[in-house]
Amino acid sequence: MDYRESLEYIHSISWCFCKPGLERISELCGLIGDPQKHLRFIHVAGTNGKGSFCSMMSSVLRKSGYKTGLYTSPYIRFFNERMCIDGEPISNEELADITSYVRPFADSMSDKPTEFELITAVAFEYFRRNRCDVVVLEAGMGGRLDSTNIIRDPLLSVITGIALDHTAFLGDTVEAIAAEKAGIIKDGRPVLFGGEDQNAERVISNKAREEDSEYFSVDYSRLNVLSADLGETRFDFGERKNMSVSLLGLYQPRNAAVVLSAVDILNSHGFAIKESAVMSGLADARWQGRFEIIDKEPLTIFDGAHNPQGIDSAANSVKHYFGDKKVYILTGVLKDKDYRYIAARLSEIASRAFVLTPDNPRALSAEDYAAVLRENGVDAVGYATLVDAYKAAKKAAQDDGMPLICLGSLYTYSELIGLVENLK
Repeated sequence: MDYRESLEYIHSISWCFCKPGLERISELCGLIGDPQKHLRFIHVAGTNGKGSFCSMMSSVLRKSGYKTGLYTSPYIRFFNERMCIDGEPISNEELADITSYVRPFADSMSDKPTEFELITAVAFEYFRRNRCDVVVLEAGMGGRLDSTNIIRDPLLSVITGIALDHTAFLGDTVEAIAAEKAGIIKDGRPVLFGGEDQNAERVISNKAREEDSEYFSVDYSRLNVLSADLGETRFDFGERKNMSVSLLGLYQPRNAAVVLSAVDILNSHGFAIKESAVMSGLADARWQGRFEIIDKEPLTIFDGAHNPQGIDSAANSVKHYFGDKKVYILTGVLKDKDYRYIAARLSEIASRAFVLTPDNPRALSAEDYAAVLRENGVDAVGYATLVDAYKAAKKAAQDDGMPLICLGSLYTYSELIGLVENLK
């Protein structure tokens, strides 16, 4: 298979109606020689903050000289971004070669693997062939039954935080979701919790005790944000002074605090991550779609916030950067999200909204969401397509000298970036 044929094969596999479990991924990895058993992992789960943590953690590790794999989902612009080594995505040729290798084994299975299971197996084989020193491995939607959870002895399990999301799959309480995420905790392996919800913390710490795992949490009282503008954020964390992150959003120093806590745990377990690498790794980390400036004329920022906790963080960041000035927003939402709460929070920061229907069968229509926003005092108009919504939003923001904040699913990012580039 060539690259195009590989992607067609990967995307042709249906994940619907499959019974959750690790049996298929275990069988598939067994057939290809269990590549995951030859690797060392930092396993990462959580509702929000996983991507930013993984980006910063992998940047710190490679700055310290470790050959570092990174596995994330979903991809932002290109499929190859899902698996990287030392910041570089897998090449088209290697993706095609490994997929061609894995395909006959997948096709031979009576209970065929899902798309995510297949991609995970391909990633494990990619990291094994390239002899990565360590892999930062982001779980998919859950934890306990997530395909990545086939790994047995992680260097460290990290749960960035817990909030209500994907309730149809993971449970409708914080405790139920925490129990699913806590499924990545392994016997005798350390675990770090970066959240602050006490009910979630109780579930995760109890699971750690059951597994005889050393339990750590992040002491945010040691975090002091020194400055935060649209150029960078500077902060102290305990004895580490004047640290810098270029990732925007008031929530990024908190994500960085989770990384710094993870570094200390890893160093206490035999790693040698240099402080100079910590400084430069955090400063150089890049992560698309999280309060990212995607255009300067007009000032346009994209943030993939799509659940209440994410919207809270984005709204607080907008208030910090722009004060009492209400901005324009480009947005869409899925109908299984708490869109009434989201609309109420957006009314605190937005005077006008340009609403689209996300390209998803679970999408709330642009007209229906615009009506909810209008109920909350936002001048909102629904548009038939993202193209129409963006063109109208861009013109209005330019004419009125207003910032444009794009909020919602990461799945809109690639098309939106294409529009920004084409309409300059």
